[in-house]
Amino acid sequence: MRGKQAPKRSIKPDARYHNLQIAKFINYIMEGGKKSTAERVLYGAFDMIKEKTKRDPLDIFDQAIKNVTPSVEVKSRRVGGANYQMPIEVRGDRRFNLASRWILTAARAKSGRSMDKRLADELIAASKREGDAIKKKEDVQRMAEANRAFAHFAR
Repeated sequence: MRGKQAPKRSIKPDARYHNLQIAKFINYIMEGGKKSTAERVLYGAFDMIKEKTKRDPLDIFDQAIKNVTPSVEVKSRRVGGANYQMPIEVRGDRRFNLASRWILTAARAKSGRSMDKRLADELIAASKREGDAIKKKEDVQRMAEANRAFAHFAR
């Protein structure tokens, strides 16, 4: 690795809920620097969640993130001319990153409706332990479990 590692930037909590995780999630939704559009999408999804479930959207969001968060993943490692998929534990900051990315990818993959409706549906499904994001998490966990034999290659 050349040069210095980039410093961790601190971000401000979001305007409506004063929550750092929601501010990060808005930044993940954002495309092309359009933060107000990303906020509109997330807050619209939260309003739909409140209508559909009659529960606090923050609770649904936290539950969805918690359910999608992976504990182990696989990482390629070259040992003696062969590549092995080594299971490694996921660091704390990467856990939220992966969970958010999987939820957004699942929501973006669906078509036919506006993004806030797709995101609301995916968050509700993830909070109930179903949906594409949960399927992705289970696939990653299964892959790590299958390659547990190569864990001794880790340093």
